[in-house]
Amino acid sequence: MATTSTTTTTLVKDIVIVGGGVAGLTTALGLQRLGIPSLVLESSDKLRTAGFALLTWKNAWKALEAVGVAHILRPKHVHLHGNVTTSLITGQQTSTVSFKGKDGASETRCIKRELLLEALANELPSGTIRYLSKVVAIEESGFSKILHLADGTSIKTKVLIGCDGVNSVVARWLGFKAAAFVGRSAIRGCTELKNNHGFEHKFMQFFGDDFRAGAIPIDHKTLYWFFTWTPSTQGKEMEDNPAKLKQFVLEKLEKLPSDIRSVIENTELHSFMSSPLRYRHPWEILFGNISKGNVCVAGDALHPMTPDLGQGGCSALEDGVVLARCLGEALLSLSNNEKGEEQEYKRIEEALKKYANERRWRSIDLVTSAYVVGTIQEGGGGSKLVSFFRDKFLAPFLAGLVLKKSDFDCGKLKEDYN
Repeated sequence: MATTSTTTTTLVKDIVIVGGGVAGLTTALGLQRLGIPSLVLESSDKLRTAGFALLTWKNAWKALEAVGVAHILRPKHVHLHGNVTTSLITGQQTSTVSFKGKDGASETRCIKRELLLEALANELPSGTIRYLSKVVAIEESGFSKILHLADGTSIKTKVLIGCDGVNSVVARWLGFKAAAFVGRSAIRGCTELKNNHGFEHKFMQFFGDDFRAGAIPIDHKTLYWFFTWTPSTQGKEMEDNPAKLKQFVLEKLEKLPSDIRSVIENTELHSFMSSPLRYRHPWEILFGNISKGNVCVAGDALHPMTPDLGQGGCSALEDGVVLARCLGEALLSLSNNEKGEEQEYKRIEEALKKYANERRWRSIDLVTSAYVVGTIQEGGGGSKLVSFFRDKFLAPFLAGLVLKKSDFDCGKLKEDYN
């Protein structure tokens, strides 16, 4: 597919992906594996690694295998064997769940976001990612779209893919509303110790009256931890003050086992991050335009969700593989008599519709399940009754549900094209 330049400030690119996060880079690499180049527009000056780490379940590793980077990431991250849930109200373990599936096959790891993005980006040809490229407007132009960037550049494209997160410009153009706040916030941190931390390779989770916390080994020296809660006005004022965040978390987690508590105590202030949790209402995904003409969205631009299933990054990886496959099927099977602009547009439109149909119900399921699980896990906003049922009866079910949602295969990049 040709790339030309019309003026010094106007470019022409066949496929433009807005956003260089997990979904954007996975889509770009999936297309590249099929021999289809694209341009990724990233608004920051480098790959953004906010969030430190993400839990990758069985479904994520199938997607990483599909785009050919799983072997790069495996040696750098320990294999997690199970989940242990403890109530900080009673001090008792409420569930222990193995991550092995019915067929005995399982792969769950907590991976550094930076290493994931680097693995994806390093497999792309030089120049694929254009940094400091913020899209400020989208314009129709026949069968193409014209993107206007903050630096004055205009880019004309045949395919526009929005992977630009919860504040997506592309999602807004498609008619989606801003992601809704769920009334909860998350504080995250990452600690690298000088020596082996000695923790079992398990996802350690803790529940209180109105909060949830967890600690997960990334490798033999590094742990990722999180704390989610329903903030008051005072809590919102702490978001930009790491010292107050650290003090707050340690006060709330005073009953945490001392070895895990010491991990938080040893976390540097620059490794504290707080953010409100947002999600897209499932009915918006059901009735909204995931695709329209030659435009679509993926990742958090499509399905922002709470972190309670650990599926945000995993589903973004799925999106990238499915989207690259659908586009590849359309573009690689174009015959010579279908090379006209209108015919090509129709094939692209059908490909993006196919992608939207494949991802709609999966997205609705994950967004809804994460919201419900999160509400129960945090004790229904401080409800003693909900906390009691959670700890006595629901903990094993919730842990099993998280594992069940990972039993999904997005498929391979390439099928037999007719």
